[in-house]
Amino acid sequence: MDWLEHGGGCAMIERMNSLALTPSEPLPAWARLVQEDVRHWLEQAVIGLNLCPFAKAVVVHERLRYRITDAREPEPLLAVLEEELLHLASADPQVLETTLLIAPWALPDFLDFNDFLGECDRLLVRCELDGVLQVADFHPKYQFANTDVNDPQNLTNRAPYPVLHLLREDSIDRAVQAYPDAASIYERNIELLEQLGHEGWGQLGIQARCPWMPAGHPGPEETV
Repeated sequence: MDWLEHGGGCAMIERMNSLALTPSEPLPAWARLVQEDVRHWLEQAVIGLNLCPFAKAVVVHERLRYRITDAREPEPLLAVLEEELLHLASADPQVLETTLLIAPWALPDFLDFNDFLGECDRLLVRCELDGVLQVADFHPKYQFANTDVNDPQNLTNRAPYPVLHLLREDSIDRAVQAYPDAASIYERNIELLEQLGHEGWGQLGIQARCPWMPAGHPGPEETV
């Protein structure tokens, strides 16, 4: 099963038939932890450190959708991604501008995750959404090319769990036009995180509290 939140309501989705149940459906314990951890990372790091100057407005105006999936293999994760791409493309941008697809038990190895991003790009083409939407990526073990694993600059793309961020190309274009020096954001973030270091990052309280569930595990239903 998958769970989603948009605005203040949560809904459970049965992945086999994509039927959304009542928004009052409570999140299971494991999904609640995932949601809280990602929100904390978003508030403390992405918005709190201003790593993305465009993120705050989307959150404040409740145009961000969270989708949490228990997919553990690339194929089912890709199927959920396709659902979310089509959903975002068909939604009113004034209601839904962007989506975070969170997969706490998928692709724990960053190199596998990085390879999977090629499948994401090919999916955009198959869905005829290339140039309309794009997929950004975050991972607990994110590592840029030609960097040491402990290089602070990797923190810019490190999240508590594997996350696929679905973005509208039009939204990116508008944000870049509105920001006086968008090209400097990356350099500014690198400088900030080098000053902050891993000790300062640790003080933000970013964590992954949801227990790991490998493929073959009987399921997350009783996870607390």
